[in-house]
Parts: sequence; C-alpha cells; structure tokens
Amino acid sequence: MMQLGTRWAAGSEPPASVPAALRPAIAEAEARSVENGTLSLQTGVLNLPRGTWTLTWLEGRPIAELDTGWEVLRTASGEVIVRPFQD
Repeated sequence: MMQLGTRWAAGSEPPASVPAALRPAIAEAEARSVENGTLSLQTGVLNLPRGTWTLTWLEGRPIAELDTGWEVLRTASGEVIVRPFQD
C-alpha cells in the first residue's frame, strides 16, 4: 500500500493523515524548537507561521521532519522518537 506524505505549518493542527502516536512528539519537538530559538510560532509580516513539517513514509513507518532541524519517527518496534535531524 502506498502512503502519501503531507506538509503543514508548525504550530497548527497536524493533518488527519499524521498518525495519532506522533502528535504528542510533534508538539514536544515544536516546544524544544521554540525554547532553543530555532522556531517562532509568531506570525510574520505576511501573517504566515514560520516553520514547516513534512511527513514522509519509509518502509511503512512515518517520519515527520521540522525544517528547523527536528524529526519525529516511529521505529520498527513502534517506539516514537524525537531527535535533532540526522543526515
């Protein structure tokens, strides 16, 4: 089965396609990004939020990457991990 990814603005409600298990970890990554100053959830001049999430799927497992350097993923064992992005 093919699963399509999606994008959404940091600080907004994740789309329905984002697994429920990842949602608390996504909120944690956003909070960490705000704390360390890499993400502002304030609106800019054009009233657009800063920071964007991208959801992709690898071997049937979801990976959400925040463009400020964080990723949230589910391992093969089902554990959800929040960590700085790794190349």
